[in-house]
Amino acid sequence: MKVSVTTLENGTAGEIDLDDAVFGAPLRKDILARVVNWQLAKRRAGTHKVKTRGEISGSTRKLYRQKGTGNARVGSARTTQRRGGATVFGPVVRDHGHALNKKVRVLGLRTALSAKLAEGKFHVLDNAQVEGGKSGALAKSLKELGWSSVLVIDGNTVNEGFARAARNLPMVDVLPEQGANVYDILRRDTLVLTRDAVTALEARLK
Repeated sequence: MKVSVTTLENGTAGEIDLDDAVFGAPLRKDILARVVNWQLAKRRAGTHKVKTRGEISGSTRKLYRQKGTGNARVGSARTTQRRGGATVFGPVVRDHGHALNKKVRVLGLRTALSAKLAEGKFHVLDNAQVEGGKSGALAKSLKELGWSSVLVIDGNTVNEGFARAARNLPMVDVLPEQGANVYDILRRDTLVLTRDAVTALEARLK
């Protein structure tokens, strides 16, 4: 399938042929959900922690005799029912990450790319370069193109001037081809790939 190639000056730079095996995958919301959950689970620190009965300071002596006081039959000052006691089934330090097959991860990336193309929110850029790395110049170009919430994926390396210009712009993300992922693609309204990114992603996802 052929897609027009645009420039940052809102001009045209010919066309590019996209591989249907990468950019023509059917929409699979279940696959997208699995990959996004896998990504976000890996980001969780897992440092939340509460004290269990074995970690609460306090004597293990029975508070008072079993019968005759009219009180509950309490055997410890560290029970969960008492003020300052332990917490039952609370969070503990752990790793929230889980495994996900490589085939599913690849399919998720194909599906995300194809979904943006099917929605008409996919564009191919001739190159991502900004002279001087000025944020104002890039902001003006993006406004003329109508891209307010955009993810730009470049080739193996991102142009230093373009990355510096985009750094101060809200809702504008820039990634190299190796960093392309489902979550960042879906969180921005528009997806923009350079020619180099298209070539690299096709070679990686075929």
